Amino acid sequence: MHIVDLATRPDLAEAALDLGDVGGQFIYQGSSGKIITLERFQRLWARYFLIAVEDEVPIARALSVPLAFPAHDRAELPDHGWDEAIQWAAQDKMDGREPNALCALEVVIDPRHRGKGLSAPMLAALKARAAETGLAKLLVSVRPIGKEDEPNALMSEYANRRRPDGLFADRWMRTHERLGAKMIKICPFAVTLSGSLADWHDWTGVKLVDGDNHFPGGIAPVVASVDRDYGVYVEPNVWMEHPM
Repeated sequence: MHIVDLATRPDLAEAALDLGDVGGQFIYQGSSGKIITLERFQRLWARYFLIAVEDEVPIARALSVPLAFPAHDRAELPDHGWDEAIQWAAQDKMDGREPNALCALEVVIDPRHRGKGLSAPMLAALKARAAETGLAKLLVSVRPIGKEDEPNALMSEYANRRRPDGLFADRWMRTHERLGAKMIKICPFAVTLSGSLADWHDWTGVKLVDGDNHFPGGIAPVVASVDRDYGVYVEPNVWMEHPM
């Protein structure tokens, strides 16, 4: 296996995107998710779209965006997590602002290659790319993988669970921790998404009812009103920082 980027291997883009999504396609239906299109990555952030290749076939991808943090008007990582990190990166591009950090947006492994420990080398490659491009840290709005099994659990409680050996109980948080990352804070509104009942059915295949609704890929419930014809999803994440 070797790791390339979109800048050097644009021909692999579609196959890399075909590997799937983090938590389901619905996450990309929000205003922030719609910013990170393939065309924009090709034009703006091609060096930060990494692809693991085996026998010329993509088996994993890692997407990230450079941004300015800390900055005079950004003293803390945002409560809006993944959503606002994408917006910061887009704002910095429009404003010509020099980035000093890299924010990982997703790591996706081919289902046929999961369980082989590929996530760690993809994160290590992001750290290396940050260092190569003069960025001082790697930030991640971590979406704990086991939280899908407990959508009603408070993230503040779930994220702080530890195994007897002292490491995080959640295996995705644990992967980051083993690479040196530290938990900074909970971002309670990391992904916020709203839509009609028909939208949610298209995105998830689930017919929403009044109140809390659970669905595959969600780590929090969708709160719906049938009379008002909307569902609102507010997903918490955990900010973690990888020092260089």
